[in-house]
Amino acid sequence: MASAQESLAWLARRDGSVLIGHGPFEARAQVPLTGVAFYVQDFALQDDSPWKIPHRVERLSAAEFTTRFTGAPSLDCQWDPLDPAPFATVFQEVMSSIHAGIFEKTVPVVTETGTATTAPGPAIRAAMCRQQTPLQSYGWMQARSGFAGASPELLFSLDDRRLESMALAGTARREDREVFAVDAKEIREHEYVAQSLVSKFLSLGRLERRAREILDLGSIVHFLTLIHVDLDTPMTPLELLQRLHPTPALGPLPRTAGTLDQLLEWRRRLGCPPEFGAPFGLWDDGRFDALVAIRGVWWNENQLNIPAGCGLIEASRLVNEWRELRLKREAVKRSIGAAHCATYQPT
Repeated sequence: MASAQESLAWLARRDGSVLIGHGPFEARAQVPLTGVAFYVQDFALQDDSPWKIPHRVERLSAAEFTTRFTGAPSLDCQWDPLDPAPFATVFQEVMSSIHAGIFEKTVPVVTETGTATTAPGPAIRAAMCRQQTPLQSYGWMQARSGFAGASPELLFSLDDRRLESMALAGTARREDREVFAVDAKEIREHEYVAQSLVSKFLSLGRLERRAREILDLGSIVHFLTLIHVDLDTPMTPLELLQRLHPTPALGPLPRTAGTLDQLLEWRRRLGCPPEFGAPFGLWDDGRFDALVAIRGVWWNENQLNIPAGCGLIEASRLVNEWRELRLKREAVKRSIGAAHCATYQPT
């Protein structure tokens, strides 16, 4: 078993293969020509050396990965009450901006905080390794801090000239699936994302957009549209990252310097970890896979953070969005075995 203090990175790919990188890591500004490197970046893409080259690499199957870090202690934690007032204020500012024509859609993030009784990294790592497709497990651990999750959202996968991506937007409880399938607001939110991605890909090559479907993740469901592109000319991971991130699933629409700056300010005010929603990727001898770092836990020492975002459009309503945020956070808690943990009640 790896030491709790060991620096680690991992990504489970959609084909069932998993790569684990062991530190120490060498940080570089450019992707290496050969070998393996993890792409670890913040949402604003401000890290000048995002390519992290591991000292040693393990290649595992999905089945091997689920048992790679067994024996970790269970996670015991206490969650702080979440005050809805800051989000309500941001919600009203967003809606005012939408009505003023500045935004069509944007995605503020609310973060729930808690305290673990022991170092939470090993328990979170073990729990995320047990997550299975269609979720993709990812993680970055350094000493007593890090983040790890199981994301349902592929930003893109690039293998030679074959590009795969997806639009993932619109959320509901699994038991509401039938009404979700015909919910005009949720469909409209999803189409903002899907159409935006298609517009970014149209000039790159032959495009295939699949029919919208429902992705079932157990407790929650999303709308999903798969997109494939056969590129006319080769493109680098960096060119595609700059072109695609952030998609309207996590970013502003339209995406301009001004709307992105405003979203970053709302994220800062609401305590969002800088890497939440950022691309998290893996370069493997010419193949590059990047997911969107959502549905995860961030920690530093014994302090935990679970962020969740919600897409706001003109038809959004405060109560419904607050409910969606809780739904997403509770799904993360269940994935790490923390749903039973107590919420602090002041005396």
